[in-house]
Amino acid sequence: MRTLTVDDLAAIKKRAEKVLELREKSNALVSEESCGLEKGTGHLQILCCGGTGCKASESALIVDNLKASLENHGISDKVDVITTGCFGFCEKGPIVKIIPDNTFYTQVTPSDAEEIVSEHILGGRKVERLLYVDPETQKHISDSKHMNFYGKQVRIALRNCGFIDPENIEEYIARDGYAALADSLFHKTPEEVIEMVKGSGLRGRGGAGFPTGKKWEFSRAYQDDAKYVVCNADEGDPGAFMDRSIMEGDPHSILEAMTICGYCIGSHNGLIYIRAEYPLAVHRLQVALQQAKEYGFLGKDILGSGFDFDIEIRYGAGAFVCGEETALIHSMEGKRGEPTLKPPFPAESGYLGKPTNVNNVETLANIPIILTKGPEWFSSIGTEKSKGTKVFALAGKINNVGLIEVPMGTTLREIIYDIGGGVKNGKKFKAVQTGGPSGGCLTEKHLDIPIDYESLTAAGSMMGSGGMIVMDEDDCMVAIAKFYLEFIVGESCGKCTPCRIGNKRMLEILTRITEGKGEMKDLTMLKNLAEVIKDTALCGLGQTSPNPVLSTMNNFYEEYEEHVKKHKCRAKKCKALLTYTINPEKCRGCGICAKDCPANAIMGDVRKPHVINPYLCIRCGMCMSRCHFGAISVI
Repeated sequence: MRTLTVDDLAAIKKRAEKVLELREKSNALVSEESCGLEKGTGHLQILCCGGTGCKASESALIVDNLKASLENHGISDKVDVITTGCFGFCEKGPIVKIIPDNTFYTQVTPSDAEEIVSEHILGGRKVERLLYVDPETQKHISDSKHMNFYGKQVRIALRNCGFIDPENIEEYIARDGYAALADSLFHKTPEEVIEMVKGSGLRGRGGAGFPTGKKWEFSRAYQDDAKYVVCNADEGDPGAFMDRSIMEGDPHSILEAMTICGYCIGSHNGLIYIRAEYPLAVHRLQVALQQAKEYGFLGKDILGSGFDFDIEIRYGAGAFVCGEETALIHSMEGKRGEPTLKPPFPAESGYLGKPTNVNNVETLANIPIILTKGPEWFSSIGTEKSKGTKVFALAGKINNVGLIEVPMGTTLREIIYDIGGGVKNGKKFKAVQTGGPSGGCLTEKHLDIPIDYESLTAAGSMMGSGGMIVMDEDDCMVAIAKFYLEFIVGESCGKCTPCRIGNKRMLEILTRITEGKGEMKDLTMLKNLAEVIKDTALCGLGQTSPNPVLSTMNNFYEEYEEHVKKHKCRAKKCKALLTYTINPEKCRGCGICAKDCPANAIMGDVRKPHVINPYLCIRCGMCMSRCHFGAISVI
């Protein structure tokens, strides 16, 4: 480790800016012409998504094949292949981007590498079949600036993801990385930095939405011989990958923010609590930690300021409840991940009984740029009470699955239809679940509400950490409530009775209803029990666990009644309520369905219409999938 000065940092930044010069210039370029070597463009860069999703689709092999092709053509010295973090457009990954013309290739495979090099890099001709096709105009779009998916996004927390090499600290420095830390250490008191964070209006992005600056202020107020800065990187919501993508694409922003927080609250120790299920994020954090120490941004006497701060990684086993800060702290201490009653809050007594500040990944990712650009800049974005942007993991029955970042106040309609491209297969929109398993299901009548903390809560849901799952007409809302409650019951730590017993009783009621055994009194009991759990559970997990039940009952009560009174599931998702029948006019008597039925529930003579015995039928759907004549239907 070496001790850098502010002058050293400035020199590194100046040198590093040359590395990103081509990418920075291309950011402002909108070109329909490709810039191959044949056209005298000069040096080129190929950016390839290296996030977990694209890696699962062989993006690492794409990188290897691109490098091999460049080597075979003898031009590897003229073209750089760079692995970045997530571009966000996961539906169309793996993504490859050519710089400086900003050509955006989608759904690239390893076998496409040679064509990209020979056609685009050497010949200056875009590979049209790999370009994004606008679903409305059916035109090929080569630049992400013209894609609806990116049109309404404002990337602040995700500013470096998909742009820099996350394993190259100098690329982070070139984007003003560690400038906020240097400015804080040499030109601002801890109190002044905290005031800037407070002035920005930044609220916790982990779900609770508590003002970040106030949290830092509380942590600073408590005096002790040791204090701790904790990054909550647990992210346990199903379908959520916001924090993971930031750690994979911009790990140094987290380290810088934690160090600034340490300076502000008087701490010299940082801990990143991350689930071991995130191996790529862990790897990139480890690389970033090593580089930060080598460059002197962590350790003793940072930048010659006299301030000491270091960070280490602690691993979690993937328990959803450990997203709650007191449960997280207990897990780091080697205890069961169970929450405790507050107060005292972690700011007073947290890790090892010492004052502790806990922020999640997305919250911390905003800190350096707030301090660099100023709190007024950040607070000018968003709504009166919800400032800045929010990152969402958009998933489910949506055309453009991916990671998005939009200003607070953007409506659900804009996200689902403008950015998300609408519901898959032309199906009708039914609901959207926000806030993860503890959130609520919102309907068409909620599409025009602005997305902020207060509006979502008033509508019966919550911001949560940023999961957003879209559902269509084929989804059963009773089954959806049951699905989320199954998750909650499995993840409950079991410490408090309302959550441990109450949620299990709710799940039993929902199971009876979906099996056609429910009664009308069950609906009354279900709602009453949900309200009690909401009021009496110990932690946020238990207090919000009834949200899926209450929101679906409030917005889709008729579906609950149909399940109970008519023993019918309109979405045909609850197997126990389905009846498979054979249309005698369409049945040819071929016997394929009878042969493949695992329950021997289909009877009939050859070349004569068959019938299904409803008492033997296990409703597996095998017969319907095997029938070549469309004779079998489900009611």
